[in-house]
Amino acid sequence: MPGRISFCPTRSVTLSTHSDAPDYSIVVPTYRRRDSLARCLQAIQALRFPRDRFEVLVVDDGSPSPPADLVASLDGSLQAWLVTTGHAGPATARNTGARLARGRYLVFTDDDCMPHEDWLQAIDRWTSSKPGAFAIGGHTVNVLTDNVYAAASQGIIDYLYEYFGDHSAPRRFFTSNNLVVPREEFLSLGGFSETFALAAAEDRDFCERWFEAGKRLEYADDVKVSHAHVLDFARFNRQHFNYGRGAFDLHRSRAQRGEGSLKIEPVRFYAGLVAHPLRRSRSGRAAFLALLHLWSQVAYAGGYFFERLRRGWSIGATRSVSSPADSPDATVRTDNASMKRIA
Repeated sequence: MPGRISFCPTRSVTLSTHSDAPDYSIVVPTYRRRDSLARCLQAIQALRFPRDRFEVLVVDDGSPSPPADLVASLDGSLQAWLVTTGHAGPATARNTGARLARGRYLVFTDDDCMPHEDWLQAIDRWTSSKPGAFAIGGHTVNVLTDNVYAAASQGIIDYLYEYFGDHSAPRRFFTSNNLVVPREEFLSLGGFSETFALAAAEDRDFCERWFEAGKRLEYADDVKVSHAHVLDFARFNRQHFNYGRGAFDLHRSRAQRGEGSLKIEPVRFYAGLVAHPLRRSRSGRAAFLALLHLWSQVAYAGGYFFERLRRGWSIGATRSVSSPADSPDATVRTDNASMKRIA
């Protein structure tokens, strides 16, 4: 759990009351990635959207040197805030930002992402044209086109969006680096689970709980962010190994919600995953990407069984899921600029 949380403006700003709060709260968790965060914030500053309709909350997850200078350097017309917490992982950081946010919609992205300048315009078209509470998952574009490992990692996500969107709606999910959710519904559902041991699969868990609550998941190809996550083979392997470890917590969460035994996707899922790069090209690079897609599943399985053995094998063991909306210490008041510090 985090230590003391500080909510501090980086310039003189008076908090609005709920009646004139912004429509959108952009929440950016960050940890020791100043250069990436600087690029992310510059992209947010360049958004073509009325300044009074959104705010930015940068939630620093316990970095040795919080990036106050980066947030303070933003255009003074932006409603930008820095929140500093103890190191507890991105799920906790996102939930903290959600509790402090004033917007009707939470707009999540990561510090290694750069929203396109029409990002909020596209989001606003979706939220104003469709009734009811629904979550929006946008399109993430890998900009490190020469990095084959980054390309493979994003290619896997693209395939998962395509496959689960077509074949298995209850398993549909969106990654948390380009996700829009109504704030009240997000908090009422408990936000992202903070019980997962790693920063892996909590976005999948949230989307599954969202769907089970009878709410919609809408994919929006026009809601775009660029993603620049540098990978080599070691990092690629570790990333998918950790995804497998996170899958253990995901399966535990499913068991708590009454789902039965572990379900394996059919052969067509794995065949489609490996063949996905080859559908676009028959080049040597595409063949290598196909091999990386295959290897990702080896690493994923290794991480899953490593975690399962390490944690006692049983999936059905109960474990409470904390809700940021239910914790009395999580209370935050934004009326008349009144805040309760969270100890």
